[in-house]
Amino acid sequence: MIEKAEFKHASVIAQMAVKMWKSHTVDELVKDFEDTLAREESAIFLLSIDNQAVGFAQCQLRHDYVEGTDSSPVGYLEGIFVEQEFRHKGYAKDLLAKCEEWAKEKGCVEFASDCELDNDVSLAFHLKMGFSEANRIICFTKRL
Repeated sequence: MIEKAEFKHASVIAQMAVKMWKSHTVDELVKDFEDTLAREESAIFLLSIDNQAVGFAQCQLRHDYVEGTDSSPVGYLEGIFVEQEFRHKGYAKDLLAKCEEWAKEKGCVEFASDCELDNDVSLAFHLKMGFSEANRIICFTKRL
């Protein structure tokens, strides 16, 4: 079952998300997800099997320039995760479809995402789901 997450789901989503975004803590992610769930221009969809949360997808509208697009706003997949034992069963595809449907309802005609240059698993997923690679970049920072 896939449902649109509510504020009460922030902790369970954070417990999964920390497995993907390892540089964050559960507490940081709970706060981030609470903020996300409070905004009209973002959504999180929660996948449950036998009343157990086993995956989620986070999406939002982006009004700034999104690489490879020419419309605004653009629906954007911010993150998608399915617990290891539930992978390769089409659940991520179903979660992505919910995000795309949500973006269409919000008036989007384009949907985008990104992944790190060395994340071959994410790259393969995106290509399998019909995304086209728009660009590859390396970002730089410098402390002043």
